[in-house]
Amino acid sequence: MTDDLLARHRAVLPSWMPLYYAEPIELVSGSGRRVTDAQGRTYLDFFGGVLTNMVGYDIPEIREAVERQLATGIVHTSTLYLIRQQVELAEKIAQRSGIPDARVFFTNSGTEANEAALLVATNYRRSHQILAVRNSYHGRSYAAMGVTGNRTWSASGLNPLQVAWLHSGDRVRGLLARLSAGEQVDAAVEDLREVLATQTTGDVAALIAEPIQGVGGFVHPPDGLFAGWKKVLDEHGILFIADEVQTGWGRTGEHFWGYQAHGITPDLLTFAKGVGNGFALAGVVGRAEVLESVPGISFSTFGGNPISTTAGNAVLDYLVAHDLQANAARVGAILADGLRSAVGGLDCVAEVRGKGLMLGVEFVVPGTSEPDPALTNRVFEACRTGGLLAGKGGLYGNVLRMGPPLTLTEEEAREGLAILVDAIRSSAEVPA
Repeated sequence: MTDDLLARHRAVLPSWMPLYYAEPIELVSGSGRRVTDAQGRTYLDFFGGVLTNMVGYDIPEIREAVERQLATGIVHTSTLYLIRQQVELAEKIAQRSGIPDARVFFTNSGTEANEAALLVATNYRRSHQILAVRNSYHGRSYAAMGVTGNRTWSASGLNPLQVAWLHSGDRVRGLLARLSAGEQVDAAVEDLREVLATQTTGDVAALIAEPIQGVGGFVHPPDGLFAGWKKVLDEHGILFIADEVQTGWGRTGEHFWGYQAHGITPDLLTFAKGVGNGFALAGVVGRAEVLESVPGISFSTFGGNPISTTAGNAVLDYLVAHDLQANAARVGAILADGLRSAVGGLDCVAEVRGKGLMLGVEFVVPGTSEPDPALTNRVFEACRTGGLLAGKGGLYGNVLRMGPPLTLTEEEAREGLAILVDAIRSSAEVPA
């Protein structure tokens, strides 16, 4: 029974591991974009294991590829031996990264990927100074937490890095929220110059930034901001790390990588989540000159193992063959336009934002910019009651987050939209 499992969970797992919903659910099966819980209730999944089940559940091409690898008896060899699937996937990622003369290092998670990127950058620049962005999230390890600009997700106040903070792209509140897109870019670039002059010694290792902030509630800056930042960084030789853990693989619809909306090429790019479609797979890709700067021997025991890279190859091939980036743009527009039309004018909705199939709705106390996490939670629970799984996030826990599989159909988008609109209007007590 789910109740028994919940009691067992609480007895052996730490209390700081959150569970969704007032009555937590156990998911026991899935197909396409739908999952079924232990009680037999089926849901349309608009969160995909936190944007990880990128092409959905029980996809034959991926399952069969993994089964073929399992049939060989080789699950693990370590990277002390050649791994054909790893090399093949690295070739594909290097080619698609947009980074010239690229090298790829595989890890198991986005946290590890960002930790590796920070290791590489600080070695290359011989500096432990990092620029990071407020409202960001980069992982749960020591250095990754150090560059996370969200107090709720910072499990330690200790930090191995010297970090200076830049403004986020928040359009609801903050010093830059009142500015137009162009003015915000100019102000953010001016802020970067001031931060470099006042909070650092100049020899900063890198700036790490998410094109769209995941845990931060899908906040994102105006297109072109990264280009403004990078011009300043290049003047100082500072590296740019694009954290594409949530924005990669065509999820934004308009580009394969989130950084491409800004017309730049990063020095390092981190990836994870969707490329494994549930298998533990992540990594960092960067210019050879930069990635080769690690002075000692290093490897990841499970990073890029035969099973995960077999899955990764199948996922990437499926993604390209079915042009899921274009689908994300097309189906994401149905959701975004539908939400803006149906609830965007409500005084409890501060903003409907995001790109492609990475969308958020921020809720506030009516007539103010004060976050309303209680309303957000009511909407969240109402979605589940209506048969839709969504996520939560934002600095104040007041953003409903949606990151459906990129295979979402137009019919499913409209089905989910109807549930979302009903959940929002009923939770806000708005007449139909």
